[in-house]
Amino acid sequence: MVGKLAKSGRSPASRQRARQWFDGFTVLVAIIFIAVAWPTLHITHQVPAAAQPFIAGFAAFPILLMRVNPALGWAVSAGSALLISLAVPHQHGNDLPIQVVHILCLFALVFAVAVRSPMQIVGVAWLATSLLFATTMAATGDSFAQAGLGWPIAITGLVVLGLLVRWVVVSRQALLKQAEETDLERARRAILEEKARIARDLHDVVAHHMSMVVVQAQTAPYRIDGLSPEAREEFESIGSGARAALNEIRGLLGVLRSDGQLPEHAPQPAAADVLTLLEGARRAGVPLTWTIDGSLDLVPATTGLALYRIAQESLANASRHAPGAPVWVRIAGTTALTLSITNDRPHGPGHGDQSGGSGIAGMQARALAVGGTLTAAPRPDGGFEVRAELPLSPVAGDGRATAVLGSDALAGM
Repeated sequence: MVGKLAKSGRSPASRQRARQWFDGFTVLVAIIFIAVAWPTLHITHQVPAAAQPFIAGFAAFPILLMRVNPALGWAVSAGSALLISLAVPHQHGNDLPIQVVHILCLFALVFAVAVRSPMQIVGVAWLATSLLFATTMAATGDSFAQAGLGWPIAITGLVVLGLLVRWVVVSRQALLKQAEETDLERARRAILEEKARIARDLHDVVAHHMSMVVVQAQTAPYRIDGLSPEAREEFESIGSGARAALNEIRGLLGVLRSDGQLPEHAPQPAAADVLTLLEGARRAGVPLTWTIDGSLDLVPATTGLALYRIAQESLANASRHAPGAPVWVRIAGTTALTLSITNDRPHGPGHGDQSGGSGIAGMQARALAVGGTLTAAPRPDGGFEVRAELPLSPVAGDGRATAVLGSDALAGM
């Protein structure tokens, strides 16, 4: 925050101090104006002594509105100047129907209007002040009558100067605002990049190892002979706890990967969206064929999301590692939902780089999180197959999971 304020020029406290200093200076100028206008008013105008402080006040005090409301200050000053020039006779030998102090105050207010007020008011102030000086100064019939057109020219130059100052201030504010928005966007991108990095670490490390815990806990009763019922129950409890932890990690990953949108408010893919996914892959050039037995509309939300993500990852891996190879997708199920994605041997060189990704582990984690099974293995003909069985129940199944995750499987993906 301090850096932003330093870049933007001044902090709110410094701007407040500047306003206070300006107000103090304005009060000082008003005091000087009244101190000059009041004692000299009888020299320039024929005014009774009782009326002198009021007329001098109209000449000096409108400048106090220079920052608060320059348009109102100008209106009071210009109106009183017109009234004084018409109603108050000036002394013989004085060519000015308006006091010099009053002229200076009016000029300052016209400049302030040009800098701060809307353009319509600026136009009215320029035109009215020009007419005021052109008529009142020319009406004297003395030497100033020769300068009757000079006053509007001087006022026009003053307004132009104020508009130039206004343009400089507005341009500087726009540049500062753009710089602040740029800094905010840069900070936002940095935060999103850091969140994405943390999400990748959690996905590649934590989720992978948690899924391994689920696999080991839930396959232990079938790998180890002679387990007691208590031990089987303990392994099942470990598997259930690990699945719950995986669900929480997935929620955390959704927060880290979101762009300011809460996961519970973000739309999640459903089982019915798999058809859109398949059509999009075909449009992208994947030689894809699919069959769907039954309706996907009644698939539970958690199972549908797992189905969508597994299909999405499998199609991405097939197009990456076996470009140009035909891909077959089959979705069917009555008591359980079966997804089979098979690709032929690659027709050209694939992108088989091993960059520490977690495609198969991620698919396995999604299947296990809903109590399903996943197998991923190369086929004898050189292709690859991913097969998942997911429960058609919102409650996770018995968690009997199998996964082929050896080096051959990773090489095939």
